[in-house]
Amino acid sequence: MSPGRFISLVKFEHTIFALPFAYVGAFLAVDGVPSAHDLLWITIAMIGARSLAMGLNRLVDAGIDARNPRTASRELPSGQLTEPQVALFCLVSLGVFLLAVWQLDPIVRWLWPIPVAGFVIYPYLKRFTWISHLWLGAVDGLAPMGAWIAITGDLPLAAWLLGAAVACWVAGFDCFYSLLDLDFDRREGLKSVATGFGERGAFWTARIFHVATVGLLIWVGVLLDVNFFYWLGVVAVAALLIYEHAIVRPGDLKRLDTAFFLMNGVISVTFFGFVLLDSLF
Repeated sequence: MSPGRFISLVKFEHTIFALPFAYVGAFLAVDGVPSAHDLLWITIAMIGARSLAMGLNRLVDAGIDARNPRTASRELPSGQLTEPQVALFCLVSLGVFLLAVWQLDPIVRWLWPIPVAGFVIYPYLKRFTWISHLWLGAVDGLAPMGAWIAITGDLPLAAWLLGAAVACWVAGFDCFYSLLDLDFDRREGLKSVATGFGERGAFWTARIFHVATVGLLIWVGVLLDVNFFYWLGVVAVAALLIYEHAIVRPGDLKRLDTAFFLMNGVISVTFFGFVLLDSLF
């Protein structure tokens, strides 16, 4: 049983989507550079939490993935890993997450069940409602909020708005992602913005969410003592989102993978880079 199979199971490389925004929350929380101790344990908590979330998602969706040609080659449907192995992986990931939580502000020792409940509920939602996109966004939006409160023990309005910005960003690109399985989801009776409102509806919903993302980041900047670099970061996010929407259009999805996997990683890393500069200068 190769460790590489578990790395592939959870798409470890996609941690780049959420981790930079956790760092954004940490740096903005202290208006400077957090301690190495806090950054280390926030990183470990994020890796544990995301591994748990992805492992649970793969377990719950194993049957659906097996029937979907796009996902049938994943580790569980293809037999590369067994359900007991993935369940054990989830327990280990939960242990890593809890170990990290206990190294941070004591208040998060009471709050850790919130993201775990979000992880458990999320994969079931598409069976009932297209709101699953928003739920996924809200769960990912906990990353900067969790980092903020893990360092300061406090959760001011700016932290909530930053979490909402990430939630809208993730929900928007998840609307794009749902287009990859539109025909399959319709056959299976699964719910998404795409199955409920069609391809154009998915695009318009993504646009609304991403406009909200930029607006919320502006609001965060107004509330905090940020400088020129933060505002450059907001401009960069807006420009990259515009580009992301320009390279995929209704009826032309050939660059959807580029928009989803590449551009979203670029957006999160770029914004964190500007927040880092803001904190240093």
